[in-house]
Amino acid sequence: MKLRTIALATLAFALPALAAQLKTDATKSSVSAVFKQMNVPVEGKFKRFNAQIDYNSAKPETSKASMEIEVASFDLGDADFNKEAQKKDWFNGPQFPKATFVSSALKPAAGGKLDVSGKLTIKGKTADVAFPLTVKQEGTTQVFEGALPIKRLAFSIGEGEWKDTSMVADEVVIKFRVVATQ
Repeated sequence: MKLRTIALATLAFALPALAAQLKTDATKSSVSAVFKQMNVPVEGKFKRFNAQIDYNSAKPETSKASMEIEVASFDLGDADFNKEAQKKDWFNGPQFPKATFVSSALKPAAGGKLDVSGKLTIKGKTADVAFPLTVKQEGTTQVFEGALPIKRLAFSIGEGEWKDTSMVADEVVIKFRVVATQ
């Protein structure tokens, strides 16, 4: 009986070491949106976001991740463009101040990657999405990198005259690098 109690206590202390809520290092992390305007690549960066990662390297399928992005922090490098991006036709930032992603599954994939699926919500519209994720150990930190391709019109980003995809392409890639520690 005592041996069983000791074994259970040991297991109870060991399990949190395998799966742990990680702390995101915002200064080393980044989220951006890459798209083409008049066939020229453009990248806008989101300056404020929060990632919650509960990662278990031994059993990645038990891991969870979510991200909340403040759309008002979208920076195209020009104050007028940034202001335009917050208007109703684009992000409609005043009405929809946050974009979110919540994972529903993380599965091991080839080459040490993970296949991630979940729900992405932008401008009040939610869609099921999936993308590959690379996880690297760099010293005492975990680095999560990925790229999620979306169609902007599926989220009503670019309404009215901006639905014309000859000016701004429908394809957008959300790129992210999240650096986190235990």
